[in-house]
Amino acid sequence: MFRAIADVLRQIGAAIATVVTLPFRALARLFGGASRSGRGGAGRTRRPGRTRRV
Repeated sequence: MFRAIADVLRQIGAAIATVVTLPFRALARLFGGASRSGRGGAGRTRRPGRTRRV
């Protein structure tokens, strides 16, 4: 019985955490995602360790 109550409370907590973090995720995607896509795209395609031929 306690396990069932704990599972319900865990699900409620997860739902609240999701709702609370949604605005912050949206802001991070707007501000951080735009700057990361420009630099991160080039950084992902160029890997010095893999492209180096010896």
